[in-house]
Amino acid sequence: MTSRSRHPGETAGQAVPGTASAELLRSEPGARPRALLLSAGLVSAGAVALAVGALMPAVRGGSPGFAAGPLLVVLALAPAVAVLYAVLTGRPGLGAGLVLGLTALAPGRLLLDLQLLADGSVASRPELFLADRLLTLPPPGPGLWPLVAGHLLTLAAGAFAAGTARDEAELAGALDGRRRWRLLGPVLGVVGGVGLLLAPIGSGNAYLLAKNAFEGPTVAMAGYLLLAAMLPLTVLVAVSSPSAGVGKGGFAGAGLAALAVGVPPVAAGLVVDRLSVAPGSVLVTIAGLALIGLAFTRFDVAEAEETVTGDLAGEARLPGLFWWRLTTGGLALLAAAAAVAGALTPVLKANGPTPMPETPSRWLLLGAAVVLAVPALFVFVPRLSAFARGVVAVTWSGVVLAAAAVLSAALSVTEDKAVDPASFGVDLPLPLPDKGGFSAAQGVTWTFIALALAAVAALAAVITGVVERDVTDEAADTADTDDTADAGLAGSRADGAVLTPVVAAAVLAIAAFGTPVFSAPGYTAPGLWSDFGAASWGLLGVLAVVLGLCTLVPRSRPVAAAAALAGAALVLGLRAAELPLVGSEYEGSSAGIGFWLALGAAVVSLVAAGMAVAGSRRSA
Repeated sequence: MTSRSRHPGETAGQAVPGTASAELLRSEPGARPRALLLSAGLVSAGAVALAVGALMPAVRGGSPGFAAGPLLVVLALAPAVAVLYAVLTGRPGLGAGLVLGLTALAPGRLLLDLQLLADGSVASRPELFLADRLLTLPPPGPGLWPLVAGHLLTLAAGAFAAGTARDEAELAGALDGRRRWRLLGPVLGVVGGVGLLLAPIGSGNAYLLAKNAFEGPTVAMAGYLLLAAMLPLTVLVAVSSPSAGVGKGGFAGAGLAALAVGVPPVAAGLVVDRLSVAPGSVLVTIAGLALIGLAFTRFDVAEAEETVTGDLAGEARLPGLFWWRLTTGGLALLAAAAAVAGALTPVLKANGPTPMPETPSRWLLLGAAVVLAVPALFVFVPRLSAFARGVVAVTWSGVVLAAAAVLSAALSVTEDKAVDPASFGVDLPLPLPDKGGFSAAQGVTWTFIALALAAVAALAAVITGVVERDVTDEAADTADTDDTADAGLAGSRADGAVLTPVVAAAVLAIAAFGTPVFSAPGYTAPGLWSDFGAASWGLLGVLAVVLGLCTLVPRSRPVAAAAALAGAALVLGLRAAELPLVGSEYEGSSAGIGFWLALGAAVVSLVAAGMAVAGSRRSA
């Protein structure tokens, strides 16, 4: 049995997966050569358009902050060269994957360029335009339209490449359950997504303010949010593709598109006066380079009885279960520590005599740190590691809940006029308002870091679960009962009786996150059905995590189901804890219906967890 299967009608000269002849970019049969050629042509035309646009003024009467033309031309043409190479050398799967990886990130890149059309004066694009005076709605230049056309051509290319990718996946057969370096791809996708949400560049220039995705202009914010969502999603799709060629191409295409976004700000920070390199663009660049590097590793798993020679990349193995557990627990503890720092350091600073406002949600962030740190400690205990890892895979969302509330409070009171012109070292031709209001302090930075680390820890926990299942299956095949017990995932699916309390917990969770936990005079709680604001995204994200695990519990093994339900109970308990942690900061606060619903959902989740464990013992 090989890691990939082919239909009986395949030609005999094809490489057999898992052998020495399975080269990095091997030829795979494509059923739609004309569509793929058309796709490659559209990508090439789009690349030329992007290169032309990079050499022309993007804003009328404006100029780039540095001579970025050659760099932008290379970044524009490199993906097209890779696609043409794959097509001309008979590798349709690789070519289709490259195109789809580029296409997935094209809409976000298009929105970033359209910010120059909406208002180029607030766009953080020094490689295309850097103002040297105060401007109001500068008109777009002739270079903007080739950039827009290039992204649209890339989108059109994806429509033709999708069919080839689907054919390659059907020819490849089922995806082998044993994975190697490809499992690092989703981690890199999340790292790159986090970088896209941070400020792309550091600035000491009064005409270019360094802002993260949430603080920036609307069109650019939509672009960065879309890119941050699509990058990890694209990598996940590439990981799940049965075709090694499509998977490699997806990794490389997403990596090349990420480099096109991350490299120009890094270059600007290095060469432009009063600009500096920001961590956000560095993370995006590192993620892009690493994804391209992963495309040069073996996606197929060699069978144990086969001898593989001549492909050193294929022999590289992912860290073992011990190291994955260590990574999961370590990342979770780091996220909890950053959350503690975010809760205990000032979230806002006053730029004048205005009294410093308090941020009551910081205590919820402290509670989220405790909820995450406690199970993370038990990940390091061998016999409890599997259960604790499953809990961590849920409780990370508590940091999302609290961080969204903290950041929402900070963004609601900070203002652009809080900028001090004297700190930029330039003479402004027009008078600006006096320094005043509030600006973000260290607490906001720590909260962002906690949010990023929690997301990466969650992904590490999921990958660890995949490795645990693989270890369990391999141990069962070899009758290694000790390894099976250590994995903590032995047994069949959870007892069917768990379904009833799980459904009840899901219904209660929807109501708990959609209704206020407390009420107070003059306080309007963020909600899902009304008063939707920045903090509501945290509610929506946690609810999605809880509902997702409720869907998976009936199909999970008993210990995994119990761990997920226990984690859900902790998160629901954190939701109820908003009453004492946050509500106590408001005079005249009282419990709302959401408090009782959250408590009820937590209790029902614990009951379901107990039933899952009890059912596994009876079946044993």
